[in-house]
Amino acid sequence: VLGADGITIVEQVSASKKLGAEDAAGLLDGASKLIAAKGKKVLTFDLKNDDRDVAVAAMLGPTGNLRAPTVKRGKTIVVGFHDETYADLFG
Repeated sequence: VLGADGITIVEQVSASKKLGAEDAAGLLDGASKLIAAKGKKVLTFDLKNDDRDVAVAAMLGPTGNLRAPTVKRGKTIVVGFHDETYADLFG
């Protein structure tokens, strides 16, 4: 599916589907970088060297579910929305 901005959407999952820590950890398989944005705070993880449990925790909201939006582009996972991060990733 081609999104309105010309980005090809390979898989889309409704945000109402509850995905937990195990699902978040699975998303990291094959990824090399995680960018987790919470408000103005942006954390970047090198998944080859950083603690994977800390990275997974950064992907989860207060209810323990995967935060939205979550985007995988190449070997980079982005969780949460941060305007500058999206501009860098897709600009």
